[in-house]
Amino acid sequence: MNVRIRPEHEFGGVRRAAVALAREAERRLPGVASAQWWKEERRGVFLDFNQNARDRTVASAWSLRPVPDAWVSMPLRWEDVPDAELADFRIDTVPDLLAAQGDPHAAIDEHAGSLEGLLELARVDEEERGLPDAPWPPNYPKQPGEPPRVQPSRARRER
Repeated sequence: MNVRIRPEHEFGGVRRAAVALAREAERRLPGVASAQWWKEERRGVFLDFNQNARDRTVASAWSLRPVPDAWVSMPLRWEDVPDAELADFRIDTVPDLLAAQGDPHAAIDEHAGSLEGLLELARVDEEERGLPDAPWPPNYPKQPGEPPRVQPSRARRER
């Protein structure tokens, strides 16, 4: 999912907000959403906060996916999500969908959101719940406050 945000924060703030969003979704939807970096700890769909990294890219709206059916990565209206099927969004079907329904992405810039609520959640997670930063991608230098970058099952047990 792509969400337009107001350009008010540096990279670190945006990442903190993404981690807070993933953790809050996990709290509200246990077993459905997961903010756990390590696969062995995940239950449900992983909300990958590390896609908010300087070297990451996402499939932009209207880009073709490299699959035999030539699926198109495209925005949807919320009401279309429950019934969405990949087969409906192919290079040969999207032009008709776009002509009939319009571009659901057209007004994204008019609805930029604030990160303030998520940054408050991040503060609560850090200061009141004692949750450290989440692990960063392995190609990044170790960050201040970041937990160990080792799978829990491989971590040395304290004696």
